[in-house]
Amino acid sequence: MVVDDEADIRELIATMLESLGAIVVTAASATAAIAALQEQLPDIVIADIGMPNVDGYALMRYYRALPPEQGGKLPAIALTAYAREHDQQQAIAAGFEMHLSKPVEPEILIKAIASLVKQR
Repeated sequence: MVVDDEADIRELIATMLESLGAIVVTAASATAAIAALQEQLPDIVIADIGMPNVDGYALMRYYRALPPEQGGKLPAIALTAYAREHDQQQAIAAGFEMHLSKPVEPEILIKAIASLVKQR
């Protein structure tokens, strides 16, 4: 699942992953991501932090409060323009396993995804 309020970023990542054979669900907001999670449990979540209304930190805290079978243990990557050390610490504290800065090289994102899926 790719969660980003910027359509260009969301579609770019989805297209890249689909070209590698992934089935990608996208959400334009944290609220839409929460609704999508009730429809289908993804293998991994890639979410922006700076979204209006409900940010990526709140989204991840919501996911982490769920039972594992409902998404509480989903592997998650914060993909964000918030690139300072403090931002990375906040992302990890909220429940993301990884923090990547935008713009990200496709190879780096793919390696991060593979690493988390392998751990699962």
